[in-house]
Amino acid sequence: MKTLFHNARLIDPEAGTDAPGWLLVEGGRVLGSGSGEAPKAETVIDCGGKCLAPGIVDIGVKVCEPGERHKESYRSAGLAAAAGGVTTMVTRPDTAPAIDSPETLEFVARRAQEAADVTVLAMAALTKGREGREMTEISFLMDAGAVAFTDCDHVVTDTKVLTRALSYARSLGALVIAHPQEPVLSAGASATSGKFSSLKGLPAVSPMAERMGLDRDIALIEMTKARYHADQITASRALPALERAKNNGFDVTAGTSIHHLTLNELDVADYRTFFKVKPPLRSEEDRMAVVEAVREGLIDTISSMHTPQDEESKRLPFEEAASGAVALETLLPAAMRLYHSGDLSLPQLFKALALNPAKRLGLESGRLAKGAPADLVLFDPDKPFIMDRETLRSKSKNTPFDGQRMQGRVLATYVGGEPVYEAN
Repeated sequence: MKTLFHNARLIDPEAGTDAPGWLLVEGGRVLGSGSGEAPKAETVIDCGGKCLAPGIVDIGVKVCEPGERHKESYRSAGLAAAAGGVTTMVTRPDTAPAIDSPETLEFVARRAQEAADVTVLAMAALTKGREGREMTEISFLMDAGAVAFTDCDHVVTDTKVLTRALSYARSLGALVIAHPQEPVLSAGASATSGKFSSLKGLPAVSPMAERMGLDRDIALIEMTKARYHADQITASRALPALERAKNNGFDVTAGTSIHHLTLNELDVADYRTFFKVKPPLRSEEDRMAVVEAVREGLIDTISSMHTPQDEESKRLPFEEAASGAVALETLLPAAMRLYHSGDLSLPQLFKALALNPAKRLGLESGRLAKGAPADLVLFDPDKPFIMDRETLRSKSKNTPFDGQRMQGRVLATYVGGEPVYEAN
């Protein structure tokens, strides 16, 4: 059966266009699109002039199975993702225990398939236990379905171990995702160094720690020729090093989080722990530099870096509180802030939210081209609302946007042409 989405505002990140038109879907794939007279179809969906874009591909989602299911399960994360327009979750291995063996990976893949309506792809740990001492069985993990390898925020300090892991990953064509940070400088830090952190008396880290971590990683990439993705670039001082690596032809890409694009260090205000993330929020100058890097394409991807934390982990003094924020449902409305401010167009946003992450992982999704999977999000970029964290579908409610006025609502989400979420 064919399904026609008509009277839509098509956001095509591959063509870079934002124009009215129709989209035809059959057998879970895009059959075609256009702006003239629409073809016949058994099912017709009137989009009401709202935006129809490729579903978001979110790299770096933490689902707390196994180990901390009370914070987030595959069921709750899948519901939150669908309500946020995320059609593909790429999950992190920083669970308890870490996803560092084929058996653990197969367990989470089975749980995800049973419980989540969206596509779930799993990353595996780069070293056993994410301890940085011995690399995992990368080949076996790839056979079990791992799409990338990362120790998340546990930076591998032993350069020899990291070099061996990168060399082995290179021989298999595996993608390594790293957290660029100098671990000794950044240990114990909960804010970015500067006047604000000094006034608040918070332990802080210089943005140079990010630059130093990236410089080391790039040197190892030059040596090993491995495929590399930096999970979060948040400081302006790291951007020249990233640009040089790309200009030198290294297989390097970089991402940033929606929080670092839309918030700055002053949002912490009176020690508000929902704003404590890792790396810490940066200065407004850094934030604007990172937004510009996304616009220019120097930073390739935008992700939620969804990190659920329970109340007990957040209702603590700022230094002791856990880092991280939930963001599967707030990713799109927060991204609309960049659209309404004129910083990024919708095609530019969806290039970083959908197309580039899909390309980096070798997926067919993230586009509206003929033959692409019909993973779609229908949304109203202008619809205003006040964020209420209690309405979030995630088990944990630690969002920094609680109580804030936002614009942009998901109206429906489709995976393989089938609805997985429809707003009331």
